[in-house]
Amino acid sequence: NFTNCTAVIPLIFQTNVLTELRKWKLSLIEHHKLQMRQEKEKHTAHVRQLSNEMENLKELLRTYEISIGRKDEVITNLTQALERQKERIELMRKFTLWRIQHVKAKQEEYANRIADKQFRTALMKKVWAAWRALSEEKWKEKVAKACQLRAEDVCVQLTNDYEAKIAELTATLEQTKSEILRLHSEREQYEDTMKKAFMRGVCALNLEAMTMFQGK
Repeated sequence: NFTNCTAVIPLIFQTNVLTELRKWKLSLIEHHKLQMRQEKEKHTAHVRQLSNEMENLKELLRTYEISIGRKDEVITNLTQALERQKERIELMRKFTLWRIQHVKAKQEEYANRIADKQFRTALMKKVWAAWRALSEEKWKEKVAKACQLRAEDVCVQLTNDYEAKIAELTATLEQTKSEILRLHSEREQYEDTMKKAFMRGVCALNLEAMTMFQGK
């Protein structure tokens, strides 16, 4: 009996050891499966996070493309507006120069006409003087006085007309100069306004981009 017990004890011990080894193996397998499942979940979460980040980057890229397109459109519109304004100012400058030349030509024409009238008046005075010298004394004196009065009236009238016309042309010239100064001032104000508007647009785009960067 003792011999049988001695033989059974190692067998029981071996059975227990094998049982523990199987439990330990099963425990290791379960632990490995748990780790694999956790790693798979982490990997899935990481892939999902990368996909979300990629979508966000794509959305940000589309936003940047839209912003750049709007910026280019604003720059193009401002450039076209400046070109149109330059053309308008150039046309107004040419028209103003033409008006000034036209006024000067009219002034010269009027001055020549007045000079001709004065020359004819002086010539008439000489003729009247020669004719008066050939006439009788009394009749000569009467005619001379009448002619003198008439000539003086004509000269006074011509002088008054000439001075009035010169004053009118001078006023027109001053008005034209004022118009030129006003046009130059409007041009400078317009260019300054366009520059400020352009800078405000650029600043607004930069602020919008910074806000988007900070938000993301």
